[in-house]
Amino acid sequence: MTTPDLLFNGPDGSAAFTLALAHGAGAPMDSAFMNLMAERLAARGIRVARFEFPYMAARRRGERRPPDREATLRAAWLQVIEALGGGPKVIVGGKSMGGRIASLVADEASVRGLVCLGYPFHPPGKLAQLRTAHLAALRTRTLIVQGTRDPFGTEAEIAGYTLSPSITVRFLPDGEHSFKPRAKSGRTEAQNLDEAVELVAGFVSG
Repeated sequence: MTTPDLLFNGPDGSAAFTLALAHGAGAPMDSAFMNLMAERLAARGIRVARFEFPYMAARRRGERRPPDREATLRAAWLQVIEALGGGPKVIVGGKSMGGRIASLVADEASVRGLVCLGYPFHPPGKLAQLRTAHLAALRTRTLIVQGTRDPFGTEAEIAGYTLSPSITVRFLPDGEHSFKPRAKSGRTEAQNLDEAVELVAGFVSG
Protein backbone atom coordinates (compact mmCIF):
# COMPACT_ATOMS: atom_id res chain seq x y z
CA MET A 1 0.00 0.00 0.00
CA THR A 2 1.32 3.43 -0.97
CA THR A 3 1.88 5.92 1.85
CA PRO A 4 -0.99 8.44 1.81
CA ASP A 5 -0.30 11.94 0.52
CA LEU A 6 -0.02 14.55 3.26
CA LEU A 7 -1.56 18.02 3.37
CA PHE A 8 0.28 20.39 5.73
CA ASN A 9 -0.65 23.57 7.60
CA GLY A 10 1.51 25.56 9.97
CA PRO A 11 5.25 25.47 10.66
CA ASP A 12 7.62 23.50 8.45
CA GLY A 13 9.33 20.18 9.16
CA SER A 14 11.62 21.69 11.78
CA ALA A 15 8.72 21.71 14.25
CA ALA A 16 9.21 19.59 17.36
CA PHE A 17 6.18 17.48 16.52
CA THR A 18 3.30 17.17 14.08
CA LEU A 19 -0.41 16.81 14.82
CA ALA A 20 -1.68 14.30 12.25
CA LEU A 21 -5.43 14.33 11.64
CA ALA A 22 -7.55 11.81 9.74
CA HIS A 23 -11.04 12.42 8.39
CA GLY A 24 -14.31 10.81 9.39
CA ALA A 25 -16.03 8.04 7.45
CA GLY A 26 -18.04 10.21 5.09
CA ALA A 27 -16.11 13.41 4.42
CA PRO A 28 -12.60 14.07 2.99
CA MET A 29 -9.56 15.61 4.63
CA ASP A 30 -10.49 19.05 3.26
CA SER A 31 -14.08 19.16 4.51
CA ALA A 32 -15.17 22.43 6.11
CA PHE A 33 -14.69 20.95 9.59
CA MET A 34 -11.22 19.56 8.85
CA ASN A 35 -10.13 22.79 7.12
CA LEU A 36 -11.24 24.90 10.07
CA MET A 37 -9.48 22.74 12.65
CA ALA A 38 -6.24 22.51 10.67
CA GLU A 39 -6.08 26.19 9.77
CA ARG A 40 -6.90 27.48 13.22
CA LEU A 41 -4.52 25.12 14.99
CA ALA A 42 -1.80 26.06 12.51
CA ALA A 43 -2.44 29.73 13.32
CA ARG A 44 -1.48 28.84 16.90
CA GLY A 45 1.92 27.58 15.74
CA ILE A 46 1.05 23.87 15.55
CA ARG A 47 2.24 21.88 12.56
CA VAL A 48 -0.78 19.94 11.25
CA ALA A 49 -0.75 17.14 8.67
CA ARG A 50 -3.85 15.65 7.11
CA PHE A 51 -4.26 12.55 4.95
CA GLU A 52 -6.93 10.36 3.41
CA PHE A 53 -7.49 6.66 3.82
CA PRO A 54 -7.25 4.67 0.55
CA TYR A 55 -11.01 4.54 -0.04
CA MET A 56 -11.39 8.31 0.32
CA ALA A 57 -8.42 8.96 -1.96
CA ALA A 58 -10.10 6.67 -4.51
CA ARG A 59 -13.35 8.63 -4.20
CA ARG A 60 -11.38 11.79 -4.98
CA ARG A 61 -10.33 10.09 -8.23
CA GLY A 62 -13.98 9.40 -9.05
CA GLU A 63 -14.20 5.81 -7.79
CA ARG A 64 -17.15 4.84 -5.61
CA ARG A 65 -15.69 2.95 -2.68
CA PRO A 66 -16.98 2.06 0.80
CA PRO A 67 -14.68 2.60 3.79
CA ASP A 68 -11.71 0.25 3.92
CA ARG A 69 -11.51 -2.64 6.36
CA GLU A 70 -10.03 -1.87 9.75
CA ALA A 71 -6.70 -3.55 8.94
CA THR A 72 -6.22 -1.26 5.94
CA LEU A 73 -7.17 1.83 7.94
CA ARG A 74 -4.71 0.91 10.69
CA ALA A 75 -1.94 0.25 8.18
CA ALA A 76 -2.50 3.67 6.60
CA TRP A 77 -2.17 5.33 10.00
CA LEU A 78 1.06 3.49 10.77
CA GLN A 79 2.51 4.54 7.42
CA VAL A 80 1.64 8.18 8.08
CA ILE A 81 3.22 8.07 11.54
CA GLU A 82 6.40 6.63 10.08
CA ALA A 83 6.45 9.23 7.29
CA LEU A 84 6.23 12.00 9.90
CA GLY A 85 9.27 10.77 11.80
CA GLY A 86 7.86 8.08 14.06
CA GLY A 87 5.61 8.00 17.10
CA PRO A 88 7.59 10.28 19.45
CA LYS A 89 7.33 13.10 16.91
CA VAL A 90 3.60 12.69 16.21
CA ILE A 91 0.30 13.36 17.95
CA VAL A 92 -2.41 11.39 16.18
CA GLY A 93 -6.13 11.94 15.95
CA GLY A 94 -8.98 13.07 13.82
CA LYS A 95 -12.69 13.33 13.28
CA SER A 96 -14.91 10.43 14.33
CA MET A 97 -13.62 7.29 12.56
CA GLY A 98 -10.25 8.91 11.90
CA GLY A 99 -9.76 9.43 15.62
CA ARG A 100 -11.05 5.95 16.47
CA ILE A 101 -8.56 4.25 14.17
CA ALA A 102 -5.82 6.48 15.56
CA SER A 103 -6.74 5.25 19.04
CA LEU A 104 -6.23 1.66 17.86
CA VAL A 105 -2.61 2.27 16.80
CA ALA A 106 -1.57 4.92 19.36
CA ASP A 107 0.02 2.59 21.91
CA GLU A 108 1.53 0.35 19.23
CA ALA A 109 3.25 3.32 17.58
CA SER A 110 4.27 4.98 20.88
CA VAL A 111 2.91 8.35 19.78
CA ARG A 112 3.15 11.57 21.82
CA GLY A 113 -0.59 11.88 22.24
CA LEU A 114 -4.05 11.27 20.80
CA VAL A 115 -6.85 13.73 19.98
CA CYS A 116 -10.34 12.50 19.07
CA LEU A 117 -12.86 15.01 17.75
CA GLY A 118 -16.24 13.39 18.27
CA TYR A 119 -15.33 9.82 19.20
CA PRO A 120 -17.81 7.22 17.83
CA PHE A 121 -18.38 5.25 21.01
CA HIS A 122 -21.21 3.37 19.29
CA PRO A 123 -23.26 3.67 16.09
CA PRO A 124 -26.25 6.02 16.51
CA GLY A 125 -29.13 4.21 18.15
CA LYS A 126 -27.03 1.06 18.78
CA LEU A 127 -25.82 1.58 22.33
CA ALA A 128 -24.86 -2.09 22.75
CA GLN A 129 -22.32 -1.97 19.89
CA LEU A 130 -19.61 -0.28 21.93
CA ARG A 131 -16.19 0.60 20.52
CA THR A 132 -14.61 1.09 23.92
CA ALA A 133 -12.84 -2.17 24.86
CA HIS A 134 -9.35 -0.90 24.00
CA LEU A 135 -9.97 2.45 25.69
CA ALA A 136 -9.98 0.87 29.15
CA ALA A 137 -6.25 0.06 28.93
CA LEU A 138 -5.04 2.82 26.60
CA ARG A 139 -1.65 4.15 27.76
CA THR A 140 -1.33 7.11 25.39
CA ARG A 141 -2.17 10.56 26.77
CA THR A 142 -5.54 11.30 25.17
CA LEU A 143 -8.04 14.12 24.73
CA ILE A 144 -11.56 13.38 23.51
CA VAL A 145 -13.64 16.43 22.60
CA GLN A 146 -17.31 15.45 22.51
CA GLY A 147 -20.64 17.21 22.11
CA THR A 148 -22.90 16.58 25.09
CA ARG A 149 -25.67 15.22 22.84
CA ASP A 150 -23.50 13.43 20.26
CA PRO A 151 -25.58 10.48 18.92
CA PHE A 152 -22.35 8.43 18.82
CA GLY A 153 -21.94 8.89 22.59
CA THR A 154 -23.65 11.43 24.82
CA GLU A 155 -22.24 12.85 28.03
CA ALA A 156 -24.67 10.74 30.08
CA GLU A 157 -23.70 7.54 28.25
CA ILE A 158 -19.96 8.14 28.49
CA ALA A 159 -20.25 8.59 32.26
CA GLY A 160 -20.96 4.85 32.47
CA TYR A 161 -18.00 3.68 30.36
CA THR A 162 -14.73 2.33 31.72
CA LEU A 163 -12.01 4.56 30.28
CA SER A 164 -8.28 4.58 30.99
CA PRO A 165 -6.94 7.24 33.39
CA SER A 166 -4.86 8.48 30.46
CA ILE A 167 -8.04 9.72 28.74
CA THR A 168 -9.55 13.16 29.36
CA VAL A 169 -13.02 13.82 27.92
CA ARG A 170 -14.11 17.42 27.52
CA PHE A 171 -17.70 18.21 26.56
CA LEU A 172 -19.03 20.98 24.34
CA PRO A 173 -22.43 22.30 25.47
CA ASP A 174 -25.39 20.90 23.50
CA GLY A 175 -23.05 19.85 20.67
CA GLU A 176 -23.88 17.06 18.23
CA HIS A 177 -21.30 14.97 16.34
CA SER A 178 -19.74 17.99 14.61
CA PHE A 179 -20.23 20.08 17.77
CA LYS A 180 -23.18 22.12 16.44
CA PRO A 181 -25.66 23.05 19.21
CA ARG A 182 -29.37 23.74 18.86
CA ALA A 183 -30.41 27.39 18.56
CA LYS A 184 -32.58 27.07 21.67
CA SER A 185 -29.52 26.16 23.75
CA GLY A 186 -28.25 29.73 23.68
CA ARG A 187 -24.92 28.39 22.46
CA THR A 188 -23.58 28.94 18.92
CA GLU A 189 -21.67 26.63 16.63
CA ALA A 190 -18.87 29.20 16.49
CA GLN A 191 -18.54 29.12 20.27
CA ASN A 192 -18.26 25.34 20.33
CA LEU A 193 -15.71 25.28 17.52
CA ASP A 194 -13.70 28.01 19.25
CA GLU A 195 -13.68 25.96 22.43
CA ALA A 196 -12.70 22.79 20.56
CA VAL A 197 -9.73 24.54 18.97
CA GLU A 198 -8.62 25.94 22.32
CA LEU A 199 -8.91 22.53 24.00
CA VAL A 200 -6.86 20.83 21.31
CA ALA A 201 -4.25 23.58 21.17
CA GLY A 202 -3.81 23.46 24.93
CA PHE A 203 -3.53 19.67 24.94
CA VAL A 204 -0.98 19.33 22.14
CA SER A 205 1.16 22.19 23.43
CA GLY A 206 1.06 21.00 27.03
